[in-house]
Formats: sequence, C-alpha cells, structure tokens
Amino acid sequence: MSKNVFITATGTDIGKTYVSALIVKKMREMGLNCGYFKPVLSGVREKDGKLLESDCNYVVNTAKIPTEPDDCVVYWWKEAVSPHLASIRAHEEIDIKKIKEAYIKKQNLYDYLLIEGAGGITCPLRLQNGEKYLLKDLIKELNSNIIIVADGGLGTINSILLTTEYAKINNIKVEGIILNNFNQDSFMHQDNLKQAEYLTGVKVIATVAKNQTDIKLLKEYFK
Repeated sequence: MSKNVFITATGTDIGKTYVSALIVKKMREMGLNCGYFKPVLSGVREKDGKLLESDCNYVVNTAKIPTEPDDCVVYWWKEAVSPHLASIRAHEEIDIKKIKEAYIKKQNLYDYLLIEGAGGITCPLRLQNGEKYLLKDLIKELNSNIIIVADGGLGTINSILLTTEYAKINNIKVEGIILNNFNQDSFMHQDNLKQAEYLTGVKVIATVAKNQTDIKLLKEYFK
C-alpha cells in the first residue's frame, strides 16, 4: 500500500468507516504508525463544539489511535447530507486549501495515513458559481491512490465496474477492492469477487463479513 491511501466506495452507506477502522486497527497492531484523516464529515452528534458520535470517533476508538476525533477532520456538520449541501446550509464554504494544509500536518505525524472520503468517488464538495469540485478532484490534489469498498452482494459488479472505470478515466490508481458484508458460503458473493477482478483487472485485497472485528491483510502489502 502507498504511504497515503484514500478509501472511497461504490456509494453511501457501503461501509467505508467500518472497513477504514479495521484497516487502521490492523496496521497499528502490526506495529505500523498509521493515522486517520477524514476531510469532510456530516451527520455527527456533538456537544460544546466537540464530536461525541461520528465516523472519526468510531475509527479513533476502534483503532486506538492516540488522538482526538476532532483532530482527524477539517469540516463537520450535524445534518446527514452531501458535503456541498451541508456547507451551504451552514453558510460555511469548503476551503480546499485548508483541507490540504491539514492533510500535510497529518501526513507528517504518521508513516501511513488512511484518508476516508464521503459517499462515493463523485461526491460533490463545491457546487457554487459554476464550480464542479467533486471528491475525485480532492483525491487527485492529494496525489492519492484509492481502495474501493463495495458491497459483496447483488448488484455490486455494476457498481464496482462503474467506480473503477471512472477512476481510471480520471487517472486515479486503484490499489484494490474490499468487499464488505461478504458471505464466504454464498455462491453469488464468490462469483461477484471473481467477476469484479476479471472485469476490472483490480485485485480484491480483502473481504469483510458482517460484524467482523479483524481484517486479513499481509504485512508485505505495506511497503
């Protein structure tokens, strides 16, 4: 895996945060100094300006990262809507320069940094005054490769193929695919894995079952 990798997904509520937490947890258990960064975050619960319940809280607590959840995010909002809409409703413009500065600071603290996106690869961040700034634009600005989290079940081949092709068209390297909610005993899930690799040319680097508390990743993968 590259020193910094961006976790995206084939859509919303696929399990990016769940898988991200497992990856960072595994890497830290391997003795690797891995951190976590989520540039934008919506649908949080807070008190007095501190995050009480959010994706950041979940990853920090699960992976036992010695940091505050608030230090892992640049922009966050209570409403569970797209970042571009949340920022408009909060009268807070997303400043990409501010995100990049925070990213560099985080990057300097860790040997590996896992960056988690919001929604899928086309999630909009800025859609004002004719601008069309999507998550893929941020991925490119941070010069990151991606890992795609996808569901293991019905319909995933289409979603995986669309996401990988979009990434390739935009010159974004896909390091691997992780299938979430994967049932090893399902012939359909097994075929989804096989066809996803065949159609995309991208390796499925891990599968994660429901309620799984560990992820199988070889230390040799982290160069």
